[in-house]
Amino acid sequence: MSLPFFYIEAYTADQPLITLTEEESKHIITVLRMKMGGQMHLTDGKGNLITAEIINDHKKKCVVKVLSSVICQPSSKKISIAISLLKNANRFEWFLEKATEIGVSEIIPLLCARTERQKFRHDRMKNILVSAMLQSQQCWLPALSEPVKFEDYVRRSGASDGLIKLIAHCEEGSKQSIINLQISKLSNCLIVIGPEGDFTKEEISLALNNEFIPVTLGETRLRAETAGIVAATLLTVK
Repeated sequence: MSLPFFYIEAYTADQPLITLTEEESKHIITVLRMKMGGQMHLTDGKGNLITAEIINDHKKKCVVKVLSSVICQPSSKKISIAISLLKNANRFEWFLEKATEIGVSEIIPLLCARTERQKFRHDRMKNILVSAMLQSQQCWLPALSEPVKFEDYVRRSGASDGLIKLIAHCEEGSKQSIINLQISKLSNCLIVIGPEGDFTKEEISLALNNEFIPVTLGETRLRAETAGIVAATLLTVK
């Protein structure tokens, strides 16, 4: 049976003991009923995978001793998804959860011309990412930025060695199928996904003028959050 997985904010290699937060301590000792000598995995979301043992089973200040730690190597390919905030917050949160499970490296919430919802609670969204990371037993937490205006993000996205920039939209015009794109397994990919109602023609034009490649995700019209998951999945397996 695999060890339970928990998150800590920070870890240094020479740290012999770790005092867990009150929330984690309560969950471990009161809910899971773990005792002295119980073992667990911890990660800081920055690649550290720690095996630890409970040496003080206090329900508010549980202390664990580090038994071993290793660095988990990140994926050789970085997948970044820049996606509009959605009117239905539950759907955006669902996207965050599933994108994390798939292994997306970075998520950038966008404010587009047709974005209806602009309220964003970074702390809540990060907690969703942490829970999904732990559930899928990964050691790298996706980077999550504050919402940024679409035009500002596109203009500053710039060029980077090995970065492939894509835009998925529903307007007529020449588009490549994302399935048929020739992408190296070492290429970093960025894709932008629009809101309900899609990007405006002006936004699409701006992206194309900044070296974004227009792509289609399939034959059917997808919800924004579904488009984000389909794109993440297809780019991850390439």
